[in-house]
Amino acid sequence: MRLIPAIDLRAGQCVRLLHGDFEAETVYPTDPGSLLNKYREAGADWLHIVDLDGARDESPVNRAIIVELAARKAVNLQVGGGLRNTAALSHMLDAGVARAVVGSAAISQVGQVQEWLAHFGPERITLAFDVSIDDHGNPKVMTHGWQRQSEYSLWNALDNFSASQLRHVLCTDVGRDGALTGPNVALYREAVRRYPLIEWQASGGIRNAHDLRALSEAGAAAAISGKALLENLIPIEELQPFLQNA
Repeated sequence: MRLIPAIDLRAGQCVRLLHGDFEAETVYPTDPGSLLNKYREAGADWLHIVDLDGARDESPVNRAIIVELAARKAVNLQVGGGLRNTAALSHMLDAGVARAVVGSAAISQVGQVQEWLAHFGPERITLAFDVSIDDHGNPKVMTHGWQRQSEYSLWNALDNFSASQLRHVLCTDVGRDGALTGPNVALYREAVRRYPLIEWQASGGIRNAHDLRALSEAGAAAAISGKALLENLIPIEELQPFLQNA
């Protein structure tokens, strides 16, 4: 399993949200370029960047930063947040981003996303489903920067792409994101069981190397971690088994 460090951008700053709440934000005193260098030197070969302003209101405020980071070609960038039309998607991929993350559009524009998968190819697109676990244990998909809950379960949403060449899916348990309470291992184990051909990326709640091992054993292809890495909660030697260039 590959560990992919995450950088969340809001108004050009590196931040983390608690449970996806824009009012529960922590700003970190570092810049995106310095973080990229830090993670590359630790051995990361991919970096996950979320444009929170783009996700919430399609603001382009962080786009120039992302383009500059992509131009460095230091690591592969997987970028999401507000990529809801062909122009925005093409702009990111043409700028050197290795993989574009499509979130809300995978619910609201299924036909369009199917076309993107066919046009750009399954290696250039990651579908992101942010879920909230309901009272019956069902993972319900959240959209628009985690501000709206759709009627779709994760499984319903994925079934829309059963005929597509879908390879990469990022799933975040919003209730655990930024909380350092441990990942929802059972969710990813069930996801792998239902869709074994998908390379699952697990996100939300990672706090230590034990969590990374548990996700690996559940069959996740990658784990996305933001807060635990930003706050240096996991010793580098414990991260190295999951960093491809360590």
